[in-house]
Amino acid sequence: MNIVAKFILIVCGIFISTASYAGLQCPVIPLPNNSENVNESFVLNTNTIIKVRDDQFESNGYYLKNSVLSFTGISVCGMEKKSHSAIVLKQDKSIAEPEGYRITMDHRQVTVKASTDAGMFYGITSLLQLIMEADSLHQGHVKIACWNIEDAPQFRWRGFMLDESRHFFGKEEVKKLLDVMAMFKLNRFHWHLTDEPGWRLEIKQYPKLSLVGGIGNYSDSLAPARFYTQDDIREIVQYAKSRHITVIPEIDMPGHASAANRAYPEYRGGGSAKHPDFTFNPGKKETYQYLSNILKEVSILFPSNMIHIGGDEVSFGNQQWHQDQGIQKLMREKGFTGLKQVENYFIAGMIDSLSQLGVTALGWDEITHAPVDPDKAIVFWWRHDKPEELKAALDNGFRVVVCPRLPFYLDFVQRYADPVGRRWGGKYNTLKDLYYFSLDSFPVQENQLGQILGIQCNLWTERVSSNYFLEYMTFPRLVAMAESAWTSKDKQADFDGFLKRLKGILLYFDKKGVGYCCP
Repeated sequence: MNIVAKFILIVCGIFISTASYAGLQCPVIPLPNNSENVNESFVLNTNTIIKVRDDQFESNGYYLKNSVLSFTGISVCGMEKKSHSAIVLKQDKSIAEPEGYRITMDHRQVTVKASTDAGMFYGITSLLQLIMEADSLHQGHVKIACWNIEDAPQFRWRGFMLDESRHFFGKEEVKKLLDVMAMFKLNRFHWHLTDEPGWRLEIKQYPKLSLVGGIGNYSDSLAPARFYTQDDIREIVQYAKSRHITVIPEIDMPGHASAANRAYPEYRGGGSAKHPDFTFNPGKKETYQYLSNILKEVSILFPSNMIHIGGDEVSFGNQQWHQDQGIQKLMREKGFTGLKQVENYFIAGMIDSLSQLGVTALGWDEITHAPVDPDKAIVFWWRHDKPEELKAALDNGFRVVVCPRLPFYLDFVQRYADPVGRRWGGKYNTLKDLYYFSLDSFPVQENQLGQILGIQCNLWTERVSSNYFLEYMTFPRLVAMAESAWTSKDKQADFDGFLKRLKGILLYFDKKGVGYCCP
């Protein structure tokens, strides 16, 4: 082979290598908004040290060390020597976005920078995913592809709601879910703890709420009482906090109150044949004090300073309000001509009670029309078939979390042949639907985009009675939503690219015993 031929082959080889390297997609989920492959490898082994340059990141360093040990079996070194590779955690106040981070990598050092504890945590979760994607453990080391990443979230509210009234799953399952949420940078756990089938939260002032109201579930009305003690709640709240997840409880009112009314029937407002004892009684002054006492105790247990009060589907069981003397008296005194006005009066009163506690009220989109100061409440738009309710919430000045049934309800089936789960006029929620969700087709004006806090998946559990099926319905769809919530639409990859990155995540699920539906 002559010199010219050799030169051409070398140039072609460089071109092919460079083109291949440039076409690589960062394997992290959610996909970082900016990433560049360095074309080097960092070797992680027992001689690798973790340097925490700022005291505020000590807990992050601890989390990283333990996660590396869990993922790889490698105990990183605690002693610093010049020859060792290093992972450095360092504050960088120039990073303006509180949840933003930067990662720089070469064969000698990984540096993770952030201005806040939350940003550092998200940088660490991206690094952990790169470690998960690396070559398997070989002779005591893992070889990690190097990426430079600069990243920050699209939305600040990236949520998941779990209904444990209808079926109860327990503390260890909740922790398992929180672990997965943290890995994909989800930061709001909305915990639906009360509804018709069961009351799942211990209230010291009203012990029968859990002891009596906790009896039964959606499948078996006589199942033994199951609920979370206040010590359980504190443990889970702290566990979530260490993963930068805020826990928001939901105490449903004035409807969906059947479990509470079994325990304390003196506050019930009636129901319907299908939904007996469905409502609290808005015509009794004692009802407001009773519920205010409950909410005060709940606010102490959950330091988020947010409580979701439901407020939906009251018409399912308010027919007896027409006959209740106290409610009829209230209507005459206030000049109300319909039950919706009674409902709105109740909602406004409970939101004011929460405001006096320094707590922001959250509610389903039915609260939009109550006489409420929008600074005191956040609306969750869930009725996909009523986009006018999203428009009304925004026009009235409310902050909004977007969680429409299509595509964000995980109790809807995800494949045409799935036998268990809901559908809406034949429609259901596929992995691809969640991945490609966009606000573009909804009535949101450009000047209202700042009112959209973020998006959330909701898992109602009428049809979900086992821990395995909970995970099957949740994953990997929640992972797809996580990318929709974090990654800017102009940076988001195509669905095929997402599926390629998802392969490594499913191996992680297998290792951790997390159930999922094969995509």
